[in-house]
Amino acid sequence: MSKKKVLVIGAGPGGLSSAMILAEKGFEVEVYERSHSVGGRNAEIQLGDFSFDTGPTFLHQKFTLDEMFAEAGEKVEDHLELMKVDPMVSLNFSDRSIQTSSDPEKMKAEIQKHFPGNEEGFERFMKDHQKKLEKTFPCLEKPYQRIGDFLNLNLIKAAPYVFTKNSVYDELGKYFDDELLKLAFTFQAKYLGMSPWKCPALFTIVSYLEYKFGLYHVKGGLNKISQAMAQIIEAKGGTVWLNNPIQEILWKGKKAIGVKLESGEERIADDVIINADYGYARTHLFGKHNLSDQKMRKKKFSCSTFMLYLGIDTLYEEPFHQIIFADDYKADVENIVGEASVSDDMSVYVRNSSILDAEVAPAGQSGLYILVPTINTRNVTDWESFQDSYKEKVIDRIIARTGMKDLRDHIVEEKVFTPSTWEKEHVFMGATFNLAHSMNQLLCFRPHNQMAGFKNLYLTGGGTHPGSGLPTIFQSGRIAADLICKKHKVPYVWADYHKDIL
Repeated sequence: MSKKKVLVIGAGPGGLSSAMILAEKGFEVEVYERSHSVGGRNAEIQLGDFSFDTGPTFLHQKFTLDEMFAEAGEKVEDHLELMKVDPMVSLNFSDRSIQTSSDPEKMKAEIQKHFPGNEEGFERFMKDHQKKLEKTFPCLEKPYQRIGDFLNLNLIKAAPYVFTKNSVYDELGKYFDDELLKLAFTFQAKYLGMSPWKCPALFTIVSYLEYKFGLYHVKGGLNKISQAMAQIIEAKGGTVWLNNPIQEILWKGKKAIGVKLESGEERIADDVIINADYGYARTHLFGKHNLSDQKMRKKKFSCSTFMLYLGIDTLYEEPFHQIIFADDYKADVENIVGEASVSDDMSVYVRNSSILDAEVAPAGQSGLYILVPTINTRNVTDWESFQDSYKEKVIDRIIARTGMKDLRDHIVEEKVFTPSTWEKEHVFMGATFNLAHSMNQLLCFRPHNQMAGFKNLYLTGGGTHPGSGLPTIFQSGRIAADLICKKHKVPYVWADYHKDIL
């Protein structure tokens, strides 16, 4: 039997995961990327001698990456150098700073120091969430193609954790009585682009995963993951085409039979995987089956981000990861979720990468990655008119709340991304975390990995199951690969390293 051919639209982490695994399984794989480099929101940004990650800046749930590489016949350590970060994140409130750690004794000591009396709550949180992870994690590994998929035994066991009206913030109230400490365990909802007061309680599992397994940095930046995957694909006979944007998917009825490139060339295949931003792809790449922008906008989308990538000609002794919380964090979050206006009382995430990684900047210098969660472009699109003044407000906040008092004097390289920039980069409504993770957009209510209503068409990335965040995007890639293997009766056994550690 001749090799089956699979085309992948977009070289982001999800599409690369699928392509890497399918190449190992003997498929003929071609990946088409519109940009000059792989990675999508996990790509590298180069400014002079400085290197930045576009999006994700740390890896949690490392075992998923290990499994992904194993399913492609590879070992992570043969391609990447990973470093565990501890302390994980410095949480900078107006009156105190907390250093989070995956070492339970260090974390208990930090809680006792800043929030005396809450140590027992941390122990209960970890114990209860061990059980929660055991019950819910199998649900994130399976596709939900139809309502009947809800009847599987794993989901029945997980139902009390999944189908609850509680929010992440409500759930944390069972363990902690201090408001700031709750925030220290709920800010991870921002990884999903959601408010902890609205995000389903299921997602407290994200903070547990961090405290249980820790956070990792990839030497040279997390963009090296996508670069390594692309190299593996080509080593296994696949092809990654850069600077090759797709104009539209080719159809025979509702069966995807290939793609048409913007150059006018056509490529025919047995199956097509979409790794482009879901909202953009569904409104621009489906040709005669495109949805209108108006219909897509009826869905719930995540927040966006205002980004600064700064090359600094000095090295600050600041934490590797730190979050500067807004003075009124709840008001800031509610403002973002309301999608109406841009808040001046903003929370700011800063990564000071050179403190641990000498490869990302010249000696004695540093690249600062700065992220501010903000509204998507549903209601505000004129960012060009005020992006410079907003940038100055963000820098003012960093100067006021950190030791980088002379920051402006040391900026030698600069790049700004606004929500409008993201939208121009084919991110629908500039929603960098894709579709929101509301209860009506989870599991089988999220766009399916094997796309409903179409044949031979598969989805990976943050806009499909299991959702956004780097590990879950990897999972979407392996689910799509699994579905294609099953369709063509190609054996595919998932690596299950996690079963020994969950």
